[in-house]
Formats: sequence, structure tokens, C-alpha cells
Amino acid sequence: MDREPGLSVRLKLTLSYAGFLLVAGVLLIAVVWVFLLRYVPDQAVTVSGDDAPGGPGLFIPGRRDLWRAFAPKAALMLAFLAVFGLVGGWLLASRMLAPLQRITEVTRTAGSGSLSHRIRLPGRRDELRELADTVDAMLDRLEAHVAEQRRFAANASHELRTPLATTQALLDVARQDPPHDPGELVERLHAVNARAIDLTEALLLLSRADQRSFLRERVDLSLLAEEAAETLLPFAEGRGVSIETSGDVTPAVGSRALLLQMVTNLVHNAIVHNLPAGGTVQVRTGVLKGSVVVTVENTGETLDPARVATLVEPFQRGTARVHGDQAGVGLGLAIVDSIVRAHDGHLVLTPLATGGLRVVVRLPAAPPRTDH
Repeated sequence: MDREPGLSVRLKLTLSYAGFLLVAGVLLIAVVWVFLLRYVPDQAVTVSGDDAPGGPGLFIPGRRDLWRAFAPKAALMLAFLAVFGLVGGWLLASRMLAPLQRITEVTRTAGSGSLSHRIRLPGRRDELRELADTVDAMLDRLEAHVAEQRRFAANASHELRTPLATTQALLDVARQDPPHDPGELVERLHAVNARAIDLTEALLLLSRADQRSFLRERVDLSLLAEEAAETLLPFAEGRGVSIETSGDVTPAVGSRALLLQMVTNLVHNAIVHNLPAGGTVQVRTGVLKGSVVVTVENTGETLDPARVATLVEPFQRGTARVHGDQAGVGLGLAIVDSIVRAHDGHLVLTPLATGGLRVVVRLPAAPPRTDH
């Protein structure tokens, strides 16, 4: 934004300090002058005789004489206060604004694209240091967000390039081998294209959750858990995995579509990353201290806690890449994490000692209904 040049804050503070000091000096002189006037006659008086307080022939000046003697000294004092206020105010303003100048330099550097600099203002807590700490915290989050977005863009480009490269390879083979069965080529192209569509839709859903562009309504998470389990039951049975759901009514406020997608992703992920046969998935819902909780546990191989901590990042998988029609695109838990954060919730992933993973989603509970 282009602005017209104006007075600097340092100069404004200097003028304010000097002006305040001058006003205080004028008020003090006025008080002294009014106090003296109470004991000074209008005209000069010469007191003679033995009754005079200071002896015979005492001269008592009048108000005009007193003003002639007092005014130059008062003007000299005001001039001194003005100079003292300007010099002292300039030095004090410089000292007080030094932290602000440091904050400005760091934010200007951050605006140019370098997010690694921090203010780290020393000293005890005050308004400027709270501002500096807030800016440092903002830069920490911004740097982490930018790094995450760059990593996400690189991963997304890689994942999107894979089906495109596969399609190009299939078309090159078909062009070099015209007698090849076109039905097989179409089938393989269809599968590759379907995976690219799934990846694109997942990216759009992730962007929608991050932007919080959705309407909020009252939602019962226990019903969403049952719906997700019922939808994925045939897929689970095909992989030899059983699904168990339990829990009470868990009212939350948010997007029903996104929350259903969240629960569906959790159950789907628990089915895919499970034992080859005889695995289980447990889905529980409940209310705990003003929050609604959804817990999804599954059996499976033992997971490294350090690896589990990265599963919410896009295109991260707890085990080797799973092949198949329902393998997913590596965005399941990343979408879950975005949906949870968009609903002001908290997501916790815990590897189980016996193998498998426990995922706990905690969201703010919906306020109780009021009957009118």
C-alpha cells in the first residue's frame, strides 16, 4: 500500500514528551504565580516606621514590578524545558523504539522470503516483548507451513506424474505393437485413470478441509461410525477383517460430509493395513469431559513410533505401499488430520505393543439442545 510520507513515530514521541514537559512547566509557573499574587498588593508600597516587618523604609513591590522581574526568568525556564524535553524525548524515544525497529527488520526480511530469521528480543516481558514473541511464533508456524506445502507439492507432483507416465508408457507400447489386444490396453488405462481421479479428488478434499469452507451442523459421530462400517463391510470381509462398532451418542458440530469422510478414512486405513487374515477393526465413540471421542483400533504388524509420528503427512504410509483397487493414494490420514484441525479437534496416533495402531480423534462436543 502506497502512503504519503509523514512524521516518524520517534519524532512524534519526542514532540509529545517535550510538549508534555512544557505544559507541566507552564502549569507549575502558573500555580506559583497565583500563589504569589495572594500576598502582593496591586501597587508598590513603601512601609515606614517601626511597624515595618523588615525595619524602617521597607519597599514592597506591586504586581507589575513582580511580573517584570519574574517573566524573563519564567521564559528562560520554559525555553530550557523545551530544549531539555526535545533532547531527552529524542533519546528516550530512540531507546523505547529500538525493539520495534528490530521487529520491523525481521518482518521485512521475512516478507522478502527469508523465514529463518527470528527476533528473540531479550529482557523481561512487556508489550513489545510479547509482540516480538508473537511474531517469532508466527514465523515458526509460517516456516513449518511453507516447508510442509513445498513437501506436499513435491509429493503431489510425484504421485500425479506416476499415472501420467504409466499412461504414456502404455500408449507407446500400443503404438509400437499395433496387433496388441486393445481391450487389455483400455482396461489398464482405465485403472490408471481411475487412480489419477482418486488422487485428484483426495487433493481437492484436503484443500477444502484446510480452507474450512463448509457449513456447520449438529452431527452424531456414532451414526457416522456405523454408516462407515456398514459401507466398508464387504471390503473388510473380502480381506478377512471383522469390524466391531460400539459407543453412545456423540454429538459434534461440523460438516457431516467431512466428518463422515474422516471416519471412513480411518476405518478404511485400519482395514487395509491389517493382518493378511483374521484381523479386526474396533470403532468406539463416546463423550469425555466436554469432548466427543472417536477411537479406531486395528490389528497388524508392529509399527515404529517414529514412523507413526509422520503418518499424518501427505503420501506417508506406515508400511510398504499396498497394491490393489482399494490401496488408496497415501492421503487418508492427511485428510483426517486436516478435517480434525478444521473442526478444532485433536488427533493422536499410538502404535500398539501387540501390533496395529490406535487412532483417537477428539472434537469439541456440541452444546446441549435447548427446547423452546
